[in-house]
Amino acid sequence: MKLFYTLIPLAPLIAAIVTGLFGRRIGRVNAHRVTIAGVAFSLALSVYAFFHVVVGGAAPYNETLYTWLISGNIKFEIGFLVDNLTVMMLLVVNFVSLMVHIYTIGYMHDDDGYQRFFCYISLFTFSMLMLVMSNNFLQLFFGWEAVGTVSYLLIGFYYKKETAIFANMKAFLVNRVGDFGFVLGIAGIVMYTNSLAYTDAFAAAPGLVGQTMNIVGSYEWDVLTVLCILLFIGAMGKSAQAPLHVWLPDSMEGPTPISALIHAATMVTAGIFMVSRMSPMFELSETALSFILIIGSFTAFFMGLIGMVQNDIKRVVAYSTLSQLGYMTVALGVSAYSAAMFHLMTHAFFKALLFLAAGSVIMAMHHEQDIRKMGGLRKKMPITYWTCLIGTLALIGFPAFSGFFSKDIIIEAVHMSTLPGASIAFWAVLGGVFVTAFYSFRLFFLVFHGKPRMDQETFDHAHESPRVVTIPLILLAIPSVIIGLLTVSAVVFGDYFKGIIDVLPAHDVLGKLGENYHGPWQFVIHAFQTPAVYIAFAGFATAFLFYMIAPSIPAMLDSKLGFLRRILENKYGFDDFNQAVFARGSVRLGHQLWEKGDMKIIDGALVNGTANSVGFFAGIARHLQSGMLFHYAFAMILGLLAMLSWFLFV
Repeated sequence: MKLFYTLIPLAPLIAAIVTGLFGRRIGRVNAHRVTIAGVAFSLALSVYAFFHVVVGGAAPYNETLYTWLISGNIKFEIGFLVDNLTVMMLLVVNFVSLMVHIYTIGYMHDDDGYQRFFCYISLFTFSMLMLVMSNNFLQLFFGWEAVGTVSYLLIGFYYKKETAIFANMKAFLVNRVGDFGFVLGIAGIVMYTNSLAYTDAFAAAPGLVGQTMNIVGSYEWDVLTVLCILLFIGAMGKSAQAPLHVWLPDSMEGPTPISALIHAATMVTAGIFMVSRMSPMFELSETALSFILIIGSFTAFFMGLIGMVQNDIKRVVAYSTLSQLGYMTVALGVSAYSAAMFHLMTHAFFKALLFLAAGSVIMAMHHEQDIRKMGGLRKKMPITYWTCLIGTLALIGFPAFSGFFSKDIIIEAVHMSTLPGASIAFWAVLGGVFVTAFYSFRLFFLVFHGKPRMDQETFDHAHESPRVVTIPLILLAIPSVIIGLLTVSAVVFGDYFKGIIDVLPAHDVLGKLGENYHGPWQFVIHAFQTPAVYIAFAGFATAFLFYMIAPSIPAMLDSKLGFLRRILENKYGFDDFNQAVFARGSVRLGHQLWEKGDMKIIDGALVNGTANSVGFFAGIARHLQSGMLFHYAFAMILGLLAMLSWFLFV
């Protein structure tokens, strides 16, 4: 099986290399053929791996492929861990990536960087596959940094566009903050376990309970709490949790297909996957879990509020991603790791669908992205309309749609949790339900319903996208409807993650919830006894009232509550603070280091100072050379007297 599993990430890598090095020779058509074939082959192998591991009941594959080096007792290796968690991620990543590859043929048809883009997204897929298949922290960190590096290239794909360059640099720097915490966490694990392997770290974790470390001063810190929080700081960067969320909305500067790939199945899900994989460690620190819970609840609610005032179609969906990542993080915080992974899976399908549907609209609108300049596109784009409606219903948690199961389970799990911060998180995720329904249908109504708000020529030329665009929409719409219904029993309430995800009995909220679970349809019926469904309907009704019945209400509210809108449009000042403190502060620090350190100390004192000192002493010494014979005789007499004095008195 070693060769079999190795081919899963290698297929997209080989396709990326071929397209990147020989893209001009093979041409545009062969470029997308090679990369699509590579990802399709990887998906086919992933499907086989799923049947082999999950259906066939094969033991998890945990082997080393290559030993890079050995330092003392620590081995630096490349290896694969393939179990139920891995194959789930393989299917999600490869399926969404394949849909994005196919969609890109239509979306990037006239772009000059056609081959380069296909090279990047194939390389991006390889990076994520290496991350999810890793069996040690070295390979995990490689995949972690690789997805960050390729995302930098993709966000700044339009490298002549200043906003794109600013956005990719912003993403790169913000992720470095998280990655600094992540690498410190890995270093701490190596220090306390003397190994980079997952199995060794998990086996040693119970022995670290109660141990403390001294960081600053005399205060002792719990070792597991420090290690888990450091690892989660890495997840905060990759999975865009506040305050390290600021890069994600700006990533919309990249082409729409990569927005779908980053936001749905790859980079932003890496942190959720990592914490779930590390559950044997996180379970042993309630402080770390509460920290995760609070961060996730803040992100879920407050980032969703910003989405309510966005007018860029892609940014609305981007803030939706931030909010949904907050839901997943909240699930991690209450030890509902299975629910977090379940929501990761369902979200991947309907969020990719929404992004690609947004791209279809952008194509029809000649790359106009302001939803205030759209409207009336329902009859012009029927396939995009219905698939977008399916994605929207899944996102808001409409009963029986995929997002309904995953979101409601998270809300119920938080409600049952007794961890510190759970009560605050419960109200935050409930409030997020209303917010999600409101901004989702606000976008839907403004884009597809009402009177056209664009010029007549644009409206007349608007039409449905080609099949290469609509087929991926249809294929993503199918799992957006049924995947939750088909898998909820096994993934959340079954033994799908048995032996992979560890949960302490005191934290097992899903186990308690499962005692009253009697199948997916009973869960749908039970949902009508909980507030989430009605809160979502209230969000839909409010959006319908504001944008379909009485469109004057938003303007009236804006005139009275304009200060709230300005706070949301300003994104709570996170960007302004970062720009004023970190960006300008770094520039000022650099200027001071240049002016005082480089110019005065290095150039002035060390480099030029040496030359100036020689000149100074030479200027003094040259006065001794007067050319007068009696001066030299007088100097000789003084020297002789000095020597005699030395011999007589010393």
